Amino acid sequence: MGSEHLKGGSELTVRCGIRKSRLHRNQYTISLLNEGLQAGLLTSPEMARIQHAFMQILQEQIGKFTRGESTSVSTETVESILSSIMYATDAYLFSLVTPEKAILYLKTIDVRHIYERGVKKVSQCFEEAKQLYKEIKRTKLEVPVDAYNLTIDESLPIFLRKYGIVFDAHNTMASIDYPLAIDDMQLQGVFYMKQYLERLKLENDFCARFDRQELLELLTLYGRECRFNYRIELFNIFELVFHQAIFSIGSGGAADTITISESQYNRLEQKFISLPIPQIRSFLSAAADKLQQELSVHSQMKEYMEASLEPLVQRVENAAKHNSLRAVILTQREASAISPVISFSEEDRMSDIELRRLMHEIMAVERKEDKVKLILASFHSLHDYLDMLESDSLYGDEFDALFHAFGDMELAVLAKIVFYEELRSEAPDLPSILHLGNEYPMEWQMQFVRCLQGMNRGRLQAIEEAMDQIDYEQLNEYAVNLN
Repeated sequence: MGSEHLKGGSELTVRCGIRKSRLHRNQYTISLLNEGLQAGLLTSPEMARIQHAFMQILQEQIGKFTRGESTSVSTETVESILSSIMYATDAYLFSLVTPEKAILYLKTIDVRHIYERGVKKVSQCFEEAKQLYKEIKRTKLEVPVDAYNLTIDESLPIFLRKYGIVFDAHNTMASIDYPLAIDDMQLQGVFYMKQYLERLKLENDFCARFDRQELLELLTLYGRECRFNYRIELFNIFELVFHQAIFSIGSGGAADTITISESQYNRLEQKFISLPIPQIRSFLSAAADKLQQELSVHSQMKEYMEASLEPLVQRVENAAKHNSLRAVILTQREASAISPVISFSEEDRMSDIELRRLMHEIMAVERKEDKVKLILASFHSLHDYLDMLESDSLYGDEFDALFHAFGDMELAVLAKIVFYEELRSEAPDLPSILHLGNEYPMEWQMQFVRCLQGMNRGRLQAIEEAMDQIDYEQLNEYAVNLN
């Protein structure tokens, strides 16, 4: 019921007389009774007796739920209590060696005793989940990834605080946003949460083997390559680190590093392009085996790594076929410094009084050329630039004059903010984005788009190259506020 079934689904394998393909993990007892009846292992009177026993347990649990003070309970509540009863019963029957043995227990043992044993199993699983959570808190990675941190700091504690073993055993009781590399969504309740915690602990343990600074740099590279803000996007950290570690060892690097140099990338690119597709799988599998040996991983970690390899194989095969390995192998390349003309620091912002005074001064200037000179001489903070653009200080072709006075890096900064959503999902390059014809809520944004649309392809390419040098975390606040 935990991490031992990494590739488990909703059905069980075929064995003996009962059709195990018809036995569903989430409705194990019900599907077991149906199959037992079909296979002749249960008679109709036995089925009726078992069903009646469950109805008696349901009546007793309803009484406990209402504390004997009411006989009127909503249909939704009754269904939820019954689901909780069946969840506990499933927990015990599923733990038996065979389905035939589970049917024998239903025929010969009081159903109430089976249910009570199931409640004990659920309770034991919940205690194990609490211990796992303590380990996860202890091994938590220090990374600025919102979904990861919120899941560990808020969502998981909500589950542990609200989970109800008796009346809500089947409910998860929390919203888990952070995705695992391998997840079995067929499970429910505490058995799902225990599995989630087991696998999250494995992922933490693996990632903790690598230098934190290297990990932070990898996250920055990932956000830059995918053109999104890695802090707020949903992705799995372990998968990213595991894949980079395989590339490192496969290119002659160390097992305990996730930094890929340009020369290592060139070696991998030549290898993957020259190899037939089936041999790419063999190459990556061999690298994974070597990684496991050099990191001296235990059996559970090894199993998890092996199960996580398939997505990488498919990505590399596809990237090699389409000559897009740069998107898969994240490589350290020299990045030019962002133009000092625009500052991202809060400390460089003007005071509100100073900003309002300057805006009044800009509006009082008649010639657009003079307005542009005043703006370029007075503004240094991106905060202030955006405040000015969103005000009524500029009109019509005054925007165009200002944008044409900006250098490539300044335009790249604005483009990263304005086209935040498009860069994440819709178009691969700046000219393609400009041809989308999307509407934007602010006047300055529409004027900015028109200005770029009037530029030649060479200038757009220079702006796009500058955009690739800007990390999204620097623009996080601006992009989120405008989109």
